[in-house]
Amino acid sequence: MDLCRYIRDVPDFPQPGILFKDITPLLADPAAFRYVIDQFVPRYAARGIDRVVGIESRGFLFAAPVALALQAKFSPARKPGKLPYKTVEESYTLEYGTNTIALHEDGIGRGEKVLVVDDLIATGGTLAATCNLVEHLGGQVEEVATLIELTFLKGRDLLAGRPFFTLLQF
Repeated sequence: MDLCRYIRDVPDFPQPGILFKDITPLLADPAAFRYVIDQFVPRYAARGIDRVVGIESRGFLFAAPVALALQAKFSPARKPGKLPYKTVEESYTLEYGTNTIALHEDGIGRGEKVLVVDDLIATGGTLAATCNLVEHLGGQVEEVATLIELTFLKGRDLLAGRPFFTLLQF
């Protein structure tokens, strides 16, 4: 399936100079959405994944169904103030600013094999910060998975050698 035809370019969003990769056309097509999930699940089915971490907010759309299919726990990585219990946080640099990501302090069990999922990797800051939190809480990052990689931003370099998988590269 040609997934590229389901990715819409939106210039100057969320600010001038950014070319945003809009995945809503993919989500609106059940066959395309199912295809994406079906590409991730077999890759991890035999790897003993204990938990899938999805990154706010579009990462949730892929991480939750993958976790369910793998019969793994799901933990959301969110912006500060969005999780109701005690959290650990890490700040990072974005393509167009800075931000902070948080996980519940009990969101990862010691020794758990964790798959970290987001829709897109750009500069890699969000994913690297999330991986750092997973490891801080005692988890082992088995792999980082995204639908899209913006290769020209070299985000995978920030993952410090952690295994990485993507379906599409732009």
